[in-house]
Formats: sequence, structure tokens, C-alpha cells
Amino acid sequence: MADKELINVVFIGHVDHGKSTTVGRLLYDGGALSEQEYRKLEEIAKEKGKGTFAFAYAMDNLKEERERGVTIDVSYKRFDAKKHQFTIIDAPGHRDFVKNMITGTSQADAAVLVVAAKEGPQPQTKEHAFLSQVMGIKQLVVAINKMDEVNYDEAKFKEVSDEMTKMLTGIGYKAENLKVVPISAWKGDNVAKASDNLKWFSGKTLIDTLDDLTAPPAPIDKALRIPVQDVYNIKGVGAIPVGRVETGILKSGTKVVVMPSGKEGEVKDIEEHHEKLQEAKPGNNIGFSIRGVGSGDIGRGDVIGPINDKPTVVKSFTAQIVVLNHPTAIPVGYTPVFHLHTAQLSMTLTEIQKKLDPKTGAVAEENPKFLKTGDAAIVKITPTKPVCAEKFADFPALGRFAIRDMGQTVAAGVILEIEEKK
Repeated sequence: MADKELINVVFIGHVDHGKSTTVGRLLYDGGALSEQEYRKLEEIAKEKGKGTFAFAYAMDNLKEERERGVTIDVSYKRFDAKKHQFTIIDAPGHRDFVKNMITGTSQADAAVLVVAAKEGPQPQTKEHAFLSQVMGIKQLVVAINKMDEVNYDEAKFKEVSDEMTKMLTGIGYKAENLKVVPISAWKGDNVAKASDNLKWFSGKTLIDTLDDLTAPPAPIDKALRIPVQDVYNIKGVGAIPVGRVETGILKSGTKVVVMPSGKEGEVKDIEEHHEKLQEAKPGNNIGFSIRGVGSGDIGRGDVIGPINDKPTVVKSFTAQIVVLNHPTAIPVGYTPVFHLHTAQLSMTLTEIQKKLDPKTGAVAEENPKFLKTGDAAIVKITPTKPVCAEKFADFPALGRFAIRDMGQTVAAGVILEIEEKK
């Protein structure tokens, strides 16, 4: 049978609402986590006195592996449904982890927003939903989790479902792009298997709901772009950059350039999930080696592309941003940290050109002096050091960013125009 189309899905939502457990249950019931692996996780969980955390460890054990550098797996897991193949990106929900959540979301085609039935939407639920909206994720599935804690009550599900739909349509999601599913990840109700406890629910399981999503058309006709997520140094092999192919195709033997440094080399081995690949396409999370490029020549945030169509290094860019959360006001000259694809660096807000009405997008004010929470605006941004970026319209993954300050996401946006660094 032909290769199934790939959908990258990120799991987001408030801390402790059960994201990791949902992911673990999905992998276990969906057959991607073996009985043996599960038993092992259960043992670890019991030893730590956290029986209910067994599934959560399905993703977390990878994170430890990753810190020890024994694998090039990043925190991704594959599973197959009937129609599609999925890569799950488990985005941490804890406040300090929002930057990882942004990296995760910027790579996703769809998101599962996990909300606990008892608590309903929390501040972070909204923040994560808003970010996925600005980051261009069109397809969203709301999983109302922990239905066992409310005795599988249909009325409670309906109440939280209505609240979520209202919140999400309020921040720009289209009602027809939203699907809401009741689940109990811990008990296993309606994640991969239908459940008698939820007889009243006429919709599909979470896996089948995901399987009904649309895979994005693979941008293979565009120039190659691979933002570097990490560089591993492996004895006897050298520097192994790791990242996701956003556009184009990477083949062994291709001559590539690392920007902003301009260092050139030839691609040798390409590997994904420990399997050698002849070529890597958009959506593949790969590790590879480049002949002629050492560990000093490449780092997180760099972008790899073909020699004849180099990734753009920007002097400045114009962007549309939305201020999510700022305690005071943002003036011209503000220089917070920007998260742009895998790069993280300070940039300066050099002009506020127009303030927009966030609901209609019409110009509300020309050249305002500052921006505050809830404002949408067209601004000019100047990075403090060389960085690669592209217009959102050309390369979405390299044209969206989040702004972080004071331990929180202050704003998010997309790049409209670019002034190239000569």
C-alpha cells in the first residue's frame, strides 16, 4: 500500500490536565507502545509511587534519553491510524515550558487541546489555544479528559464543550474546524476504543477523530529549509544536526549551506527514528551529517538550505503581531526574546506602524506610541544579531514567532515582509 500521509500533531493544554497520559494511552491502545514497554513504565511509576503516571512516562522517558544523548529521537512518537501516520509532539504544559510548546506548535499540522472535565478551561488553556491559532494551526481537536472524575456526566461534557467552543471561536477558530471529544485517558475511555461509559456520545474516538483530519500538502516543490533544533557530537561521527525538514527534499550527497554563517558542505548519512533514509521530505524529523561542517560551524537556530537558494538572513522584517499578555505597555525600542523556528534571540521593536482591530483586522490607529494586552498591530522588528527568517506566506514554519519576556509569552506573530541582510 502507498505510504500513508503524515500528520504532525501537538498535544497542548493546561498543566495537570492529562496531556502526557493522553499521549501514552493513545500510543498504548493504538499499538505504538508495546505491552513490554508499558509494563516497564508501570514499574517505574510504581517505584516512584505514582501509579497513574505510567502513560505519562511514555514520552518523558524519551526526554531523559535525550538529555543523555543516546538517541536522535527528540520527543516525538510515531503511530499509525487507518488512514494516516502520525507524529506526536508532546508539548509541556508547565508555564516555564512555553518555549518548547512554541517550538512544538510551530511544527504541527494539528493540535489536541486537552482540558480536564472538572476544572474546565484554565488561563493556560486559552494561552495555548491562542498561540496555536496565531502559529497557523487550523485544525484543532478538543479532548475533554478525566470524564471518569465527573462520573461520565453528559451535562458536564456539554457545559465544558460549549465553553471551549465559545472561547475558541472568540479567538478566531472556525466552528467547522473544531471537534470536541470526551475521554478518560487514565481509564482508556474513547481514546482508541469506544466505551460503554460514554454511550451518550455519538461521535468518534480520539484516534478516529484525528484520522479524519487532513494531511497538509507536502511542500516538496519549495526550496529546502531545515531549521536546526540541536547538534549532537557523536564519537567517530562528528557533528549531527537534528531538525525537521520544513520544505523541499534532502538527499544524501546534496550540497548545502548553513546560514547565517554561510558554511558549505555535503550531506552524508540521513537517519530518522534510527532508520537510514535515502531522502528526507517535509515532516521528517532527522539527524544527519554534513561533510565539511564541524560542531563549531553549526548550532540551534541555524537554517540549512541548498547552495543555489540560500535561507534568507534578515536585517529587519515587518510582522503582524498580537499582544497576548503584558503587565504594562510595549513601547518602540522594546527588546525581548523572540522564538522564531528553532532560533531564540533578542530583537528590537523598531516601529509600530499600525494598530489593528483584532476582530476585523481593520486599521484602528496609525503609528501608536505603544501596544498593550489584546492589541493586534503591524510592526517593524530588527534582530540584534544575524538570523534566518522567511515570509510566512512563502515558508510558514520560518515566518512565525513568539515573543517571550518575564517568564511568559508576551506576543506572537507572523512575518509579512523581509529586508534582507546584504
